[in-house]
Amino acid sequence: MTLVELLGLIAGALVTCSLIPQLVRVFRLKSAREISTLFTSLLLLGTIAWLAYGIILGLLPVIVWNTTGALLVVTLLYAKLRYGR
Repeated sequence: MTLVELLGLIAGALVTCSLIPQLVRVFRLKSAREISTLFTSLLLLGTIAWLAYGIILGLLPVIVWNTTGALLVVTLLYAKLRYGR
């Protein structure tokens, strides 16, 4: 593994894991009124686009963290639809 790949893995982990506290908060409070549906939808589309980019170029850090990120964003969107009212 090169230093550049390691940097990509660390950066991806930090950005992707930043969603976890928000998810914990939403499920703990059972409230997602303050979460924007538009924001969450655009974030999901962007994450899927990055994932496609990573797959096309064969970039492991981009693939790993955007797959994980997409799953987290889908969970956040689910929470928004369930607890957003």
